[in-house]
Amino acid sequence: MSEPQLEFAAAPSLNEPPEWLRLNGVMVIVTPLKEIVRAAIPLVAVFFAGGGVHGWGQWLSLAGVAALIARGVTHWATARYRITDDQVELRSGLFNRKTRAVPRDRIRTVDITSEWQHRLFGLSALKIGTGRQDKSKDDELILDAITKTEAERLRTVLLTKTSTAPSVVDSVPAAETELVRVDRRWTWYAPFTLSGIAVVAAAFGAVWHFANDLHIRPDDITILHDGLELVGTESPWVLIPAAIVVLLLVATIASVLGYILSYWNFSVAREPSGTLHIRHGLLNTRSVSIEEARLRGVEVKETLPLRFVHGGRATAVVSGLRTGRGDERGGGLLLPAAPVAEAHLVAAKVLREPVDPTTASLTSHPRAALRRRLTRAVVSVLALALLAWIGYQLDILPFWVWIVFLVLTPFSAWLGHDRYRSLGHTLTHGYLVSRSGSLVRETIALRSDGVIGWRVHASYFQRRAGLVTLVATTAAGRGGYHVTDAGTSQALAFADEVVPDLVAQFLEPAT
Repeated sequence: MSEPQLEFAAAPSLNEPPEWLRLNGVMVIVTPLKEIVRAAIPLVAVFFAGGGVHGWGQWLSLAGVAALIARGVTHWATARYRITDDQVELRSGLFNRKTRAVPRDRIRTVDITSEWQHRLFGLSALKIGTGRQDKSKDDELILDAITKTEAERLRTVLLTKTSTAPSVVDSVPAAETELVRVDRRWTWYAPFTLSGIAVVAAAFGAVWHFANDLHIRPDDITILHDGLELVGTESPWVLIPAAIVVLLLVATIASVLGYILSYWNFSVAREPSGTLHIRHGLLNTRSVSIEEARLRGVEVKETLPLRFVHGGRATAVVSGLRTGRGDERGGGLLLPAAPVAEAHLVAAKVLREPVDPTTASLTSHPRAALRRRLTRAVVSVLALALLAWIGYQLDILPFWVWIVFLVLTPFSAWLGHDRYRSLGHTLTHGYLVSRSGSLVRETIALRSDGVIGWRVHASYFQRRAGLVTLVATTAAGRGGYHVTDAGTSQALAFADEVVPDLVAQFLEPAT
């Protein structure tokens, strides 16, 4: 008698990828709302341009709103995402199906942003980046929108490089160590950052652009028309100071409001996993995570007005996180405008150093650098004064223009001297430290093991003065940091000291 045959079901695969997940359904409201707010001015312009109760403008505006709503619904209906052991994937699109994947070992930044539209419904947008600086967004993936709890958990999962699937129940997060929290009294430093002037200029440009598009002239608005007539009757000696006062007042209000909106509750904390967690924002909140293993240094920036009130701000130099000049709201910001002593303190804490390397004594540059800066500052202003005087003689410019440039000559000379006093460099405790600038004085402390190469260049006038500019290249921050107008032998010796044997092979041996 034969033995009965037993049948066993096939064992399930242990490596099956997780299921595809939907974004939060509320995004069918959030996405159209965001798009409608951004397109508000063009929609209003089209609405009123149609004219009449049954004008074409009204129908086009309604069609535009309907298209934005349909876009949001379509994106939610087609978008799916999943996180595997190897990559993060997102696919979307109805007619043009698109799948985007970011390898987990290439993830450099995980940012969480919550605009006011998100916060109405308790949602966030999770932005995953690889640190690439080209204009392509192929290596950038955004999950918009997911719940705040899910966003925080995914941030931890992606930064710790674990294989935890999105369906796993959250664990209790480990306690953070807070390094700094912005004191709300520091808001008074905001007017000294020059950001308000930039905001006013940008707002003026935007209004001027839309006014031209709508064929609106200042004379068409009664208040502006009366104001222009009043201005035309005033002397320039009264008009110019009044205009400066108004500009400073508006810029001050704009800078304070911008500071509050951007840096409300700003804090930097260190997580036990070795990650710096930066949070800030009032209406639109942002959460940025930086792995300390990718930290290459810090930079302390002081605008000229901030220096008068002993203020400054600190920025992290991070591998895979590029920042441009003036990128005050960049992901690497460690401290907005605050007392400069606090900027140095948070920089030291972030670097795990007893004192901030940027406070070290610097080696001064040759006197030729002083002559170069004075010449460039004074001659440029005198040249402008000469051109303005010629314009006055030709009845192109008013008389007072070239007088203004002459009055600015002593200030430009002081500015040139101040730029020289700011120059300096040194090597301290394994950090390359360099300082330059006057209107914006920048002091960089870069880890010497983060320097991957050198560039030495000199213009014609620099060569005649025996000066060069030494650039330390690095895969972090701006990609290159300058030691400006140093002596040729001084710069080469410094480069060899920072990275031994890298430059020496290209130097001629001393005889």
